Amino acid sequence: MSRKHRSSTAALRRPRAPVFAALGDEVRLSLIAKLCAGQPYSISQLTEGSRLTRQAITKHLRVLESVGIVHSVHRGRESLFEFDPKPVEETRKYLDLVSEQWDQALSRLKSFVED
Repeated sequence: MSRKHRSSTAALRRPRAPVFAALGDEVRLSLIAKLCAGQPYSISQLTEGSRLTRQAITKHLRVLESVGIVHSVHRGRESLFEFDPKPVEETRKYLDLVSEQWDQALSRLKSFVED
């Protein structure tokens, strides 16, 4: 196995629990859906149409920011939040790897049972 392949596989095996935990909340998923539009949003814009307070939205954004799913940029006195797809893409690759491993294990089990 090449050094590059080993390092990319090792990167995929990093703990994913924080990303899954951040994605495991309906409010955070709705914030990500808004931010996926590609433009930065202020907390006020993200709060519009929600029953949540600015403080609650800010708390959820900080959780997403702590795992790198969103990041903030400052424009004047305002913080704007943007979506960063990299942690989600890395998690998807990890799930693909786990899925492949399960498929291989099930295939071996099927061969064992049928023989």
